[in-house]
Amino acid sequence: MGEFDAEVPEFEGEENLIAAAKQIVRALGSKKNLTDDAKKILAELGTQLTTMTSISENEVDDEGRLNVIQEKIMSWETDQSMHWDFGPDEANEYINSADELQKLIEKLEAMCLKDDGEKELLRRAHDVLQTAMARLEEEFKHVLIQNRQPFEPEHMSFRSSEDDAGSMISLGDESFEESQPRYSSSRNSEEYIVDLVHPVTIPELRCIANLMFISGYGHECSQAYVSVRRDALDEFLLILEMEKLSIEDVLKLEWGSLNSKIRRWVRTMKIFVRVYLASEKCLFEQIFGDLGTANLVSFTEASKASMLRLLNFGEAVSIGPHKPEKLFPILDMYEVLADLLPDIDSLYADEAGARVRIDCREVLRRLGDSVRAAFLEFENAISTNTSTNPIAGGGIHPLTKYVMNYLNGLTGYRETLNFLLKDQDGEDAMPLSPDINPSTEEENTREGACDGSPLALHFRSVASILECNLDDKARLYRDASLQHIFLMNNIHYMAQKVVNSNLQSIFGDGWIRKHNWKFQQHEINYERTTWSSILAILKEEGDSSSSRTLLKERFRNFYTAFEEVYRTQTAWLIPNFNLREDLRISTSLKVIQAYRTYVGRYANHISDKHIKYSADDLQNYLLDLFEGSQRSLHNPHRR
Repeated sequence: MGEFDAEVPEFEGEENLIAAAKQIVRALGSKKNLTDDAKKILAELGTQLTTMTSISENEVDDEGRLNVIQEKIMSWETDQSMHWDFGPDEANEYINSADELQKLIEKLEAMCLKDDGEKELLRRAHDVLQTAMARLEEEFKHVLIQNRQPFEPEHMSFRSSEDDAGSMISLGDESFEESQPRYSSSRNSEEYIVDLVHPVTIPELRCIANLMFISGYGHECSQAYVSVRRDALDEFLLILEMEKLSIEDVLKLEWGSLNSKIRRWVRTMKIFVRVYLASEKCLFEQIFGDLGTANLVSFTEASKASMLRLLNFGEAVSIGPHKPEKLFPILDMYEVLADLLPDIDSLYADEAGARVRIDCREVLRRLGDSVRAAFLEFENAISTNTSTNPIAGGGIHPLTKYVMNYLNGLTGYRETLNFLLKDQDGEDAMPLSPDINPSTEEENTREGACDGSPLALHFRSVASILECNLDDKARLYRDASLQHIFLMNNIHYMAQKVVNSNLQSIFGDGWIRKHNWKFQQHEINYERTTWSSILAILKEEGDSSSSRTLLKERFRNFYTAFEEVYRTQTAWLIPNFNLREDLRISTSLKVIQAYRTYVGRYANHISDKHIKYSADDLQNYLLDLFEGSQRSLHNPHRR
């Protein structure tokens, strides 16, 4: 026969001859170099032999039927290849044999077996069934594994999440202004079902599962599914770069690495629950759906370990140190888990999934506690932030920028924070600054609160703590005028940050008006402290008969004082252009007017050489103040 050469076993009887012929057909069909015509001939021959077998089987008794079935099933055991690799005809033949064996056992068990021969026949049938089921279990796993489909949606490009880890936040870090990307609860890009196994194999898998359950081997079938799909879930987490970490491992991580892993966790949770687990549940229902709810534990057992692994990471993060920089990542974790809670409840609705549901809520509670603890630590860090050296030039302190930008960043979590910053009775769950009394309606009205929400109360409390700290830092300046410049700069920054951000609706118009008044008072106090004594030199003492010597002394004293202010205050800094211009104009109106009036009154009593600067000169020099670059009028830097 050439390419059809095959070893032919010895068989006797019609049934055995048919079985032998079918074995030869299988052996020939496994060859790779067959022509299409040869394959067609073998397929037709296989179908005819199957028909002949069915006809023959109808003509034999139970023992004869068992012999035929046993011969078929055992003949497959000599071949280690998987039947389902040879196509549906091969697979269907094996299924039909196993199904016929199950029906024969049901018939024998329904009979009242009397002699040992009949009991032996039933025992033999069970042994053959056990062999068949073991083989079907292997085939079931083989089909699941070989027909897995790769799953990597386009939007999973976030895997290299270290690249977008965002700025590392620490107290006083001005880069916080560049807001970090945060979690979005939008479902549009995340909710869909994908085929985890090729759809064409689903009927075959369902057929095997049904037969194994009917035959009393449902547990084995379930375990086969669990082992294969559990490995698939673990592999998917590896694709998402979610490595296995114990709680101890997480607690040892440096902040930069932990922050990166938290961001990856947030993204993974969304795709894992809403796409992968949803698709896994769909696959499970397609295969086992005809079996009712008796085997729902399979899905839970297959996915529980991966789900608990993710929750374990969330728990580890929640029990770590509650540093202020962790507040934003933990809020992201809290929000994504809270948002996914209905999905998780639906996926694990049965009793077997109770552990996942309970653990999910426990981790959510722990994350909520961490948010509150981190916020409290944020407040404590502000109040205890000390400085030994003042900020050069009295500019905006990094702490001020950090706190206000931090608060602005938190506005994106407004609803979540309003929930977490109060207890179950709706009362404030965290202590406020002594300057804030949430129970006093009058205080809320005075502050101009748009609402009495926990978030608004705590934000105003934080601002109050910051102002107290700034008062302490202002005392580091020996120059009283510079103290006012420092406080004016920082309170103005606070007010402008509120006006030009989402903080406005939280702090309220009353708070803004109050702090506009505060920085304006420091502006007035600066002018009074700096220029009152200088302008006092120009006050008229006596009349026009005052001695020329006294006049020259007054001019000389004024110029000396002005030059000292110029030398000192050109090094001071007012970063905000409008605030700087306003103070220059206000100062110029007072100083230049007083100087022009004094010079006009006494110019005829002394020579021009004693008039060192014209009014226009002084006005131009005043424009050099508050630029943060020290100059001297003894060697003035001309424009």
